[in-house]
Amino acid sequence: MPLDKPYRNVPGTTIFDADQSRKGYWLNQFCMSLMKAENRERFKKDERAYLDEWAMTEEQKEAVLARDMNRMIALGGNIYFLAKIGATDGKSFQQMAGSMTGMSEEAYRDMMIGGGRDPKWGRK
Repeated sequence: MPLDKPYRNVPGTTIFDADQSRKGYWLNQFCMSLMKAENRERFKKDERAYLDEWAMTEEQKEAVLARDMNRMIALGGNIYFLAKIGATDGKSFQQMAGSMTGMSEEAYRDMMIGGGRDPKWGRK
């Protein structure tokens, strides 16, 4: 019997729970591998070949190659692990977050300094 998950209906949000963790296990393991310099170099040298060493789905691999963070999250990625991809690319967490919202880094920074998004954003 599936668990009741009342939190699943948070607009615009993917909740990282046990199901998401299972779905993204290999994606997140790949991300953690990027903590080692030799793995970052191997990944940068031939991204596809390095990704093919991991038991990720093709959709997860394509999301990594496209650097589509929102898609990676939907496919089980945990933002703290995905940050390793951004760091490998020389991007700050702020740059990554801005790209996920469709904003420039500066616009994202200004929004956060200003208190973040309106709490009614995305709600019907």
